[in-house]
Amino acid sequence: MTRAELADAANLYLWETRKQRFNLDADTIKRYESGRVGWPGEAYREGLRAALGVATDADLGFAPTRRGNATSAPAAVALPVATTDLYGQVDLGVSPAEFLARTSVETPVPQRIGWTDVEHVRATTRAVAMSENLFGGGLSCEVATGQLRWAGRLIDAQAPNDVRNAMFEAVGNLSGVVAYSAFDIANYEAADRCFQFALWCADQGSSWALRANTLAEMSRKAAYLGNLDDALSLIEFAQVRSDRVSATARAMLWTIRARLLALSGRSDEAISDVDRADTYFADRDPSVDPPWLCYYDDAEHQGSTGKALIPVAQERKRPDLAAPRLETAIRLQSADYPRSRTFSRTRLAALMMSTGDPREAVSIGRQAVVDAAPLRSQRIVKELNGLARASERHARIGDVAELRQDIALLALPGT
Repeated sequence: MTRAELADAANLYLWETRKQRFNLDADTIKRYESGRVGWPGEAYREGLRAALGVATDADLGFAPTRRGNATSAPAAVALPVATTDLYGQVDLGVSPAEFLARTSVETPVPQRIGWTDVEHVRATTRAVAMSENLFGGGLSCEVATGQLRWAGRLIDAQAPNDVRNAMFEAVGNLSGVVAYSAFDIANYEAADRCFQFALWCADQGSSWALRANTLAEMSRKAAYLGNLDDALSLIEFAQVRSDRVSATARAMLWTIRARLLALSGRSDEAISDVDRADTYFADRDPSVDPPWLCYYDDAEHQGSTGKALIPVAQERKRPDLAAPRLETAIRLQSADYPRSRTFSRTRLAALMMSTGDPREAVSIGRQAVVDAAPLRSQRIVKELNGLARASERHARIGDVAELRQDIALLALPGT
């Protein structure tokens, strides 16, 4: 088991036997392994004994001391030592996963932070977001969670008020990126926890912009799971005090609301909201946008508004209401955002399959399948399955049948 899995198993045992919630986590397990804590509380020892199937605390490597803390790492949890023979062949002694799970480096946290530390967190967030955009949440979520745990410790350090507020905003932004990575791989519980932490950071740092963005991401998740009422409430909460956010953010918020109204059958209102979003986007000034809105460029706006109008286009049998926007998004989306381009292609193919020329849809859909192959995204999988369903009524056409088979056979890791 990983540290997190061990902690979860112990917490579950204690809940089932004591009906009490305990908060054992991976960081605590790490302290136990290193010997920094040599005699945990009685409940934690019981939970660990049950999770690991051992009879005594000594089997865990724990021993009572006068102050309850071991002065050195117990032998029972000593790290495995790799050996190298004469020819350079290395024997790890355990599986690679276990070897790496026990290999950790303590990163010191400064007692006082400044703007350099804020920029460090921002740079970390950019790197995580770029990885998530390029490969999907599957290759980003775990490492990003570790970065978030470290960054979260910085908010307890001493700092001037302006630096402290900026650090809350930076850590909250990172938490939002981690949440969306978890959402992308269908780990909804982890996503919810990180979204809540991001909202707390926004409140602590007095950041209306971060609050609005986090609520918007939560609205997207609720809509994806089919909870349209909750999604609409969240996006309208996000629009409270919209005078505190940039024109780009307002365009993004109205676009999400338009999508929700379209899904609810309120087509005229949805079109009106898209018009309003276009107006705000035309007035935007990227230089005043917060860091997390760097993705919301012309390609993203066209793709998002095109997505918002798909239900209207389907209802009215008018693909021209949404298709040109999706086509523009595909043309403009850069190599840094392959997942976004794949979403737009898949949605355009599904739209054309249901309201336009199915053979044209096949051409677009095949490229979407090719683009999806390297991505680790459950959302992409669901979008492709939607394309397969939209093509069902044309399944007798040979090219359509082949596309459906390609989608069915697409072996995306994690599916």
